[in-house]
Amino acid sequence: MAEPHLEPMACGAGQRLGAPETLGISTLDPGHRPPAMPPGRHVTVRVRMLDDTEELFDISQKASGKVLFDLVCSHMNLIEGDYFGLEFQNHQKMMVWLDHIKPIIKQLRRPKHTVLRFAVKFFPPDHAQLLEDLTRYLFALQIKQDVSGGRLTCNDMSAALMVSHIIQAEIGDFEESQCRSHLLNNNYIPDQMPLIDKIMDFHSKNIGQTPAESDFQLLEVARRLEMYGIRLHPAKDREGTKLSLAVAPTGVLVFQGHTKINAFNWSKVRKLSFKRKRFLIKLRPDLNSSYQDTLEFLMASRDCCKIFWKICVEYHAFFRLFEEPKPKPKPMLFSRGSSFRFSGRTQKQVIDYVRESEFKKLPFDRKHSRVQHNSRLSPLPSPRHHEVPTESGAPGVDSPPLRHWKEPVLVSAEDPSSLRTRMSPSPQRNGHNDRTGSVSRIEETRGSTRQTYPEHLCAGMGSSSPHLPVSSGHPHGMVNGQKSLELFGHSPDGRQPSPLTSPLLNDACSIRTDDEDEVRRKRFPTDRAYFIAKELLTTERTYVKDLEVVIVSFQNAIGQDEETPDSLKKTVFSTFEPLHTFHTGFLREVEQRLALWEGRSNAHVKGDYQRIGDVMLKNLESLRPLTVSLHRQSEVLLELEKACRSSHRLEGLCRDFELQKVCYIPLNVFILRPLHRLIHYKQILERLCKHYPATHVDFRDCRAALADVSEVVDQLQGSLIKMENFQKLLELKKDLIGLDNLVIPGRDFIRLGCLSKLSGKGLQQRMFFLFNDVILYTSRGMTATNQFKVHGQLQLHGMTIRASEEEWGVPHAFTLVGQQQSVVVAASSLTEMEKWMEDIKWAIEMAKTSNGPSTDLLTSKLEDSKCPEDSTVEAESEDDITASQTSLERPAPHRGNTMVHVCWHRNTSVSMVDFSIAMENQLSGNLLRKFKNSNGWQKLWVVFTNFSLFFYKSHQDDYPLASLPLLGYSVTIPSESENIHKDYVFKLHFKSHVYYFRSESEYTFERWMEVIRSATVPTGGTRVLNNKEPHPH
Repeated sequence: MAEPHLEPMACGAGQRLGAPETLGISTLDPGHRPPAMPPGRHVTVRVRMLDDTEELFDISQKASGKVLFDLVCSHMNLIEGDYFGLEFQNHQKMMVWLDHIKPIIKQLRRPKHTVLRFAVKFFPPDHAQLLEDLTRYLFALQIKQDVSGGRLTCNDMSAALMVSHIIQAEIGDFEESQCRSHLLNNNYIPDQMPLIDKIMDFHSKNIGQTPAESDFQLLEVARRLEMYGIRLHPAKDREGTKLSLAVAPTGVLVFQGHTKINAFNWSKVRKLSFKRKRFLIKLRPDLNSSYQDTLEFLMASRDCCKIFWKICVEYHAFFRLFEEPKPKPKPMLFSRGSSFRFSGRTQKQVIDYVRESEFKKLPFDRKHSRVQHNSRLSPLPSPRHHEVPTESGAPGVDSPPLRHWKEPVLVSAEDPSSLRTRMSPSPQRNGHNDRTGSVSRIEETRGSTRQTYPEHLCAGMGSSSPHLPVSSGHPHGMVNGQKSLELFGHSPDGRQPSPLTSPLLNDACSIRTDDEDEVRRKRFPTDRAYFIAKELLTTERTYVKDLEVVIVSFQNAIGQDEETPDSLKKTVFSTFEPLHTFHTGFLREVEQRLALWEGRSNAHVKGDYQRIGDVMLKNLESLRPLTVSLHRQSEVLLELEKACRSSHRLEGLCRDFELQKVCYIPLNVFILRPLHRLIHYKQILERLCKHYPATHVDFRDCRAALADVSEVVDQLQGSLIKMENFQKLLELKKDLIGLDNLVIPGRDFIRLGCLSKLSGKGLQQRMFFLFNDVILYTSRGMTATNQFKVHGQLQLHGMTIRASEEEWGVPHAFTLVGQQQSVVVAASSLTEMEKWMEDIKWAIEMAKTSNGPSTDLLTSKLEDSKCPEDSTVEAESEDDITASQTSLERPAPHRGNTMVHVCWHRNTSVSMVDFSIAMENQLSGNLLRKFKNSNGWQKLWVVFTNFSLFFYKSHQDDYPLASLPLLGYSVTIPSESENIHKDYVFKLHFKSHVYYFRSESEYTFERWMEVIRSATVPTGGTRVLNNKEPHPH
């Protein structure tokens, strides 16, 4: 480097004003100065900033890309510049990043006619890792561009929430007329008009939030979106399915449309390469993975492969390495492969440098970027004025209006002092800055670099700087683009995804590192009340989805059928549509409250928003008028059953609907969901009241809400018990063949389960069904419908029961002695035997005194029903039994994985009380799952209901990817020998099947253990639940 070039750089663009002389800028090591400009012909390069304003930089053609990038960062006095880059369109019309090592002349063919874009290059998973307000401000501008340009897709709720934070930063606190006028004159998202009211509602809740806090909250919302920081690169798999590849801090992602279907974590990737148009991902060997060793994707051209490969190399190095990789030694004769490498600091180096540097951190005073002049008279923005703040808070001088892009100021590396002359008329000194000057001098030095750029970014330091002027001469005059934005994620086309990209439940999907989980745990509130409120949110999301199954999916299934009675359609719609409308609004309010509760920057409003009782009290009072429709759930069940009896076509439509993936539990269970949801509200409020002290601000609202919902639950309790029994009889009717009058008034279901019946051929597995008047025993049919056929029945009237282990020499055996026949059965365990005997004894006593159903035997359609001893029935082969058992752990067709079939395969039993508890103990939320022999944790949305866990990729999915019936499983805490060194982990175990699940807090861990134990450890001593007895739970 030539010595004459060092002196001017020391006082200009290369030095952070007010800092020690030897301090370098962000992309240089401490103690180094920016490289001197190499000799040669100079060119003017145009750089478009994040607010679409442009700056000109005078630079030598022989200078490397790093010199230009350092000059841009120095122009803004940006310390954490390593997260950013310069992007431009090459001669092949593809967007590429400026290489820091190559000379400018080799990258830009026509520098004068090329516009480089300053943009975020590396998106950290947590914006808390950004240590400076200026960096977060620039990230907020990038998010603003991505939302308006269609890159960051999201739903209406997230879009409105982000826009509310953007306008809070621009115009300040909510004032209705000003906010509406601003939204009418500025488009932040396409099709903004329908969301204006929602945006204004969110904006009204941001009162008191500073612009810097608004930036933080905007990033907080954005980073949770699936498309955050994602840049899609079109590709195809081996089957020709159209996909997109992307890279993230955690690894390589695969998208179909805007839906992520696979993720390959860096820890599992052995090598990334490309060969012509093929992009190759070589994975590390994994015995538990169904993937091939090398995955192949076809891209449009070799250049597309190389561009994406370079981005992957840089992402991996920036987020995974501790220091910049060293360059490879040049080969003596021939070179093989690309010599490209990551150049610059890694994220760890950037964080360490900012934290350990000795410079005095001068605050970046972020103020509202726009206000409206006399907004009561005119909706149009006022002319731009700018007030430069001082470090002491004193107002500075007004700067000239913001320059239009056609009037850029030339920033030259030869004359870096020009950076300071633009902002202040004060005289400038040559050489180093005088840090001992007056307040006005501090104004000048601080405002000249650190605050110059925010002024041009339209988020300046003054409180009266309106938005950018719109120019017809500039295609991007507005801050927000005009491209179409799909607010909902793009669903894949009709083609089935290939096995390579299928969203199977394996380790390659949705991997989250332990570090990310720890950061997330520290970021959110730890109060138990917060997690109770979060349970309300997660279960409400599942409940609204369940309502949509009835009013959308089921209505579509029967709506076009002419034989479906209009009375049924009207009953279903009039009952569920008002509930769906109400709970959709309730869910929105809960989401808003939890979003405010989680916010770290709202320290001044945390006391107002760290509660949930007021939201529940208000909505439960509004729900009271709808309790009339809750009494009509039985009408819907009766109407549906009556219509199915009279129309075989409708019965077939309902059966086909239950085969669809969206109907993941029996249809009748969905109909009873509104009644069970009230019980969930009561349980949540009881936990809140138990947790809060009587002096807590939320205790009074929670207690009042609990009183309201308890009153409604008490009124509906009797009808709920009857409807649950009726629903269970209807469900069993579909599982059984050989009888036509199972559902009759007065019949109550008590228990079903698997027992071994002793016959002439020995012990044979049979399925027993205990009612309050009769016992049925069946075997699993060999038909395609997987139904159980009835072989015999025993009337309870006059029956006796006795243990008979010693009599027959069979463990856990007991004898049922009826008026016409006796049956010897054996249970699988002593516990099962005790449950059956206790329930049968109680049912026999009830049969003596009750005026139950008719004592006539059930009408049978089977030819072999005349054989009471069941001696002619052929037993199933072991191959048939084991073949059916293997299908339980993977998604199985409907009616093949009901509770009857699960009890058959797991050789256990459940009672009606168990069913009621399972319905009342529903739970939803995110869990991390790990297999026995795998290393990574997989993030899944999990729903517990109907004795099963249902696994989703996210809560927005319409149907589960797979399910896991829990009967027979044991739930425990991992032992030390299992090397699961994580908090809040529980283990599910059945034979050779072992699963580990991680929850986010102690409360959620306790809740998951509680509800799973209710399914894995069924109760004993079951009693018939009728309208004369109180419900035990």
